[in-house]
Amino acid sequence: MKQEEVQGRSLFGISLTDRPKWHQFLLCSSGFFFGYLVNGICEEYVYNRLQFSYGWYFTFVQGFVYLGLIYLQGFSTKHMVNPWKTYTKLSVVLMGSHGLTKGSLAFLNYPAQLMFKSTKVLPVMVMGAFIPGLRRKYPLHEYISAFLLVVGLIFFTLADAQTSPNFSFIGVLMIAGALIMDAFLGNLQEAIFTMNPETTQMEMLFCSTVVGLPMLIPPMILTGELFKAWKSCSELSVEVRNFDCGVELMLK
Repeated sequence: MKQEEVQGRSLFGISLTDRPKWHQFLLCSSGFFFGYLVNGICEEYVYNRLQFSYGWYFTFVQGFVYLGLIYLQGFSTKHMVNPWKTYTKLSVVLMGSHGLTKGSLAFLNYPAQLMFKSTKVLPVMVMGAFIPGLRRKYPLHEYISAFLLVVGLIFFTLADAQTSPNFSFIGVLMIAGALIMDAFLGNLQEAIFTMNPETTQMEMLFCSTVVGLPMLIPPMILTGELFKAWKSCSELSVEVRNFDCGVELMLK
């Protein structure tokens, strides 16, 4: 039996299974782009306005938010169809990609970061030819299209380096590292789906997050982010409380 015949589709707890395919595609794609837009606005606000430039800690906290949302969706370990070890490599590249991507916002503005992330198609295509279980080959014109995309990025980067007040080649190196991680990430995810079609996206996100969260502790300790971020959060909470007290006094 095919995977789509076994698994139902839902969005925010609302079943989409009985809707036409084009309804499902439109709702899911619209939700994806809306969520991506809101996520980008929030990330740039946190990094550039609040000056909270701790990518590894940010990823660590976000992982617990993911787990909370997955729990609310009703997923548990009894729904797993793959062993935990399946997600070890995936967890390493997932957390590495997220940590480097978020950390790069301390050195790049959001449009520059987004342009870099948009070019991950090229490393994903190249790495797809070497991942066991995939061994994908693409037509020549697709490689040419991906190459032209990268060339466009180079020109954008050179222009942005001259005009942007928040541009650093440290950020470029960080986002380049994230792209390397992404080259493995997309292909490893596809390989897992290919080897076991019964795998659900919820299981993949849950297991890779649970396995990956402990891997974030060493970089947080080595970079000092764990203690700096905790102190920054404490100071921010004090400022928020003081602001609330000021508003209450003004209203009295």
